[in-house]
Amino acid sequence: MKKKKYPIIENVTISGIAAEGKAIARVDDMVIFVPYCVPGDVVDLQVTKKKHSFMEAQVVRFIKYSDDRTQPICQHYGTCGGCKWQILPYHLQLQYKQQQIYDNLTRIGKIAIPEITPIMGSQQIYSYRNKLEFTCSDRKWVSWDLIHQMGGIDQVDTAYGLGFHISNCFDKVLDIDTCHLMDDINNQIRNGIRTYAKEHNITFYNERAHQGQLRTIIIRSNLKGEIMLIVSFGEPINDACKALLDWIHNTFPQIISLLYVENLKFNDTITDQQIHIHYGQDHIIEQMEDLSFKISPKSFYQTNSKQAYELYKVVRDFAQLTGNELVYDLYTGTGTIANFVAKKAKQVIGIEYVPDAIEDAKINAQFNNLQNTLFFAGDMKDILNQTFIQTYGHPDVIITDPPRAGMHEDVIKTILYASPQRIVYVSCNPATQARDLNLLDEAYQVIKIQPVDMFPQTQHVENVVLLHKRN
Repeated sequence: MKKKKYPIIENVTISGIAAEGKAIARVDDMVIFVPYCVPGDVVDLQVTKKKHSFMEAQVVRFIKYSDDRTQPICQHYGTCGGCKWQILPYHLQLQYKQQQIYDNLTRIGKIAIPEITPIMGSQQIYSYRNKLEFTCSDRKWVSWDLIHQMGGIDQVDTAYGLGFHISNCFDKVLDIDTCHLMDDINNQIRNGIRTYAKEHNITFYNERAHQGQLRTIIIRSNLKGEIMLIVSFGEPINDACKALLDWIHNTFPQIISLLYVENLKFNDTITDQQIHIHYGQDHIIEQMEDLSFKISPKSFYQTNSKQAYELYKVVRDFAQLTGNELVYDLYTGTGTIANFVAKKAKQVIGIEYVPDAIEDAKINAQFNNLQNTLFFAGDMKDILNQTFIQTYGHPDVIITDPPRAGMHEDVIKTILYASPQRIVYVSCNPATQARDLNLLDEAYQVIKIQPVDMFPQTQHVENVVLLHKRN
C-alpha cells in the first residue's frame, strides 16, 4: 500500500521538550513531536505520522535557529540516535529533566508532592560512561550522499561496520569513529580492532546469515582507568581470532581483563553464554568510599560511576538508618546499594532476578567483610511474599530500584503488607515510578524528591523518592 504523503507545515516555532526527548510544536491545537530541535527553533516540517491527538514530523528546513541551541561536539550526531540533547546547553537539559519529574508525578501519579529538590547535575557531561557495547557488522550503514558521491552502492565498502545499530535497521550498523560518552580509550580499542580485522581478513558478523567471526565488543572501565574487554565471536574461535586477542593484549596494557565469548545463537546477549579468559582476571574492581565492588562481565553496575556515588549517598540519607533497622533492598542487582548502606543497618536483605548478579552481591559482601547481608535470587513477585516476610521479618525500611517497567502490582501489594516505616524508591523511569507511587499513596506519603542526572546529553533521568508511612 502506498504510504500517505502529508503536506509540509511552514514556519513552525518549537515551543517545548517532551518526556521522550523529542521537541514539541503546536499547530491548530495539535501537538507535533519533532526530533533534533530545541525550543525557539523556527522550522518547516514534513509530517510523517498523524493520529487523532498528535503528529510526528521531521525538519525539512531551519528558518531560524534558537538562541538556546548549542553546537553538538559529536560528528555522528543526528545519525547515531544517541545523545540527542547535545544541542541543548547542559543547564537547560537539567531544567527539562526537573520538569519531566514534576509532570510525571503530578499528571500520572496524581498525588500530593512536596517541592522537588533541584536536580543534581553530573560532574562530567561527557566521558562519563563506564560501559559501552559496540556491534560488528558486514552491513555498514552509509548515507545516500556517500553512495551518490562514490557512484553507487557497489563502490562503497560496507563490510566493516563497528559501532551502534541504526534505529529500525537491526542488520545495519553505523561505523563509529569517535564516541564521547566514554574515555578516549574506547575509540582507540574499537578503531584498532576494526583496522586489525580488515588487515587480517577477520570477518564481521552478518545478522541475516548468522555468519562471521567478530560479533560484538563490550568495554567496561573503573575509575582507576583499568579496562575489561569482552570480545564476542559469532563462530568458533580459530587461530586468527586468537591472534587478534593476543594483539589486543599486547597493544592495550590498560586491559587487565580480556575475555571472549563464542556466541553461536541468534541474538547478541551474553548473559547465557560461557565467558572465557584470554588474559588477566574475570573482573574489575570499582571503589566507593571504603568499599570495593567486583564487576563481572555479566554484572549490572550504574554506568556513571562518579554520579552513582552521589545517587547512593542520597539513598542512604533518605533511608535515615541508625544501625537498628532491617532493610529490604529490592532489585538489588550486584548488591551495590545493599552493601553501601549495610554498615548503618542491623541487617540488609537483597532480592534480584539474575542469579549471577546475586553471586556477585554475595562476593561483594565478603570482599568488604560485611556480615549482616543476605541475598536471594528469583522473580521479585514470587520471592517477596507474605511467607518470606514472616520468615525474615517485617522490614523497617524498603529500598527499591526496579527496572524501567517499574514494580509488579503483586510486589506493591506485598510492600503494603510488609508495612515498613520508610520506602526509598529509586527509578530510571519517572512515568512508571509515578504509577507505582499512586498505588502506594493509600498508605504512604511522599516526603522528599531528589532527581539525579546520570545520563547527560540524553533525556533520561534518575529520581529518588522518600515515602513515610501514614499514621
